[in-house]
Amino acid sequence: MKPVKHKSNDYVIQVRNSPDEVNAADWNELLALQAEATPFMRHEYLSALHASAAAIPATGWTPRFITMARGGVLLAACALYLKTHSYGEYVFDRAWANAYAQNGLDYYPKALVAVPFTPVPGARLLARSAADRTLLAKALIQWCEAQQLSSLHLLFASADDLQACTEAGMLLRHTVQFHWKNVAPTLVTACATLPPKGAVSPWGGPAAKLSPTLPARPYVDFEDFLASLSQDKRKKIRQERRKVADAGVRFRCKQGTAINEQDWDFFYRCYERTYLEHGNPPYLNRDFFQRMASTMPENWLLFVAEREGRPIAASLIAVQGETGPSASSLSSLGLERVAYGRYWGALERVDCLHFEACYYQPLQWCIAHGYHRFEGGAQGEHKMARALLPVKASSAHWLAHPAFADAVERFLEQETQGVEHYLDELGQRSPIKHHAVAR
Repeated sequence: MKPVKHKSNDYVIQVRNSPDEVNAADWNELLALQAEATPFMRHEYLSALHASAAAIPATGWTPRFITMARGGVLLAACALYLKTHSYGEYVFDRAWANAYAQNGLDYYPKALVAVPFTPVPGARLLARSAADRTLLAKALIQWCEAQQLSSLHLLFASADDLQACTEAGMLLRHTVQFHWKNVAPTLVTACATLPPKGAVSPWGGPAAKLSPTLPARPYVDFEDFLASLSQDKRKKIRQERRKVADAGVRFRCKQGTAINEQDWDFFYRCYERTYLEHGNPPYLNRDFFQRMASTMPENWLLFVAEREGRPIAASLIAVQGETGPSASSLSSLGLERVAYGRYWGALERVDCLHFEACYYQPLQWCIAHGYHRFEGGAQGEHKMARALLPVKASSAHWLAHPAFADAVERFLEQETQGVEHYLDELGQRSPIKHHAVAR
């Protein structure tokens, strides 16, 4: 199918049927301008999902990448998929689909603006200006209406995206994730309880400010981090790490091109085995990770657990690499260096090995390498005991049917109140000791 073209004022909007129909350099240049860019929105990542047959029509993900240009210059773009199910999204709308079905209406196909299988907050509507972003959001709704789709959903959006979606008349929905910040708490930040709005949250609440006499600083090492926790949480982490060490497990770490094909093969064995043990095939295949090794090696960090010289488990962490804003320039741009917990698997069972491989090793690495934040992925209140604190992650939704749109709006009002109460409750159970002061 050829791209569909039409003009809105002097803009040219195109609907493309594959990420490979969009110029990779133009897409990545636009991504680099976003305040909340992540590696998962890179053209290479999205293209690998398509080329490896992970996100294609046969798996229920039909790509419709939308671009908006003027004078041959790409001004805005997004990765949109037509979905025939709700798997691999991590924002749950199956109750909405059931309600449609009970009333004799079709919920699928629906339009989804998201990174397949990747619940990481960040920019979804790539744009050169706020006006371009809002125009893109409105154009998406118009396109969905023309295609007679039931709904449009934009998941794990950035603050800029949410503003554009609100201006376009979309409904906002919120959930909770757990992120770690490399900030040794001062008296002020330790005593705050609520996280600020949005998915990027420093220690403490919306009104918390760092003490001018006790400036924020990163942790010196893992022990310094442990010292900021309450006694019971500190004791629990040490016990869990000791169990793994006493079992004879040691870790090695590789990054970028140092991760060789044998390492990738072993990781995939672990990843696939763990999925199958839970009764499901993995979303991603070996070919996808081969493409990651070939096109985005700088964005991957691998921890391999070994016992008696044998590898037994692995966790794969995504990191901001040197593509786009370099690590050395991130601070000057006011951006944070972020690591993302993504995939894990094990061939042998060792008590607490998951916590060590997926949290403690990555956090220790982040401290040693000056990373500002570690995002632990979707859900998981157990992460809070490991000092990953609750933050709000948000999505935007539009439903074509007026009555259902009204019903969903009322539902979201109640759900939002529940999320706020949940954040209040979690804030009262912070693992950070209240008298912690930066030294």
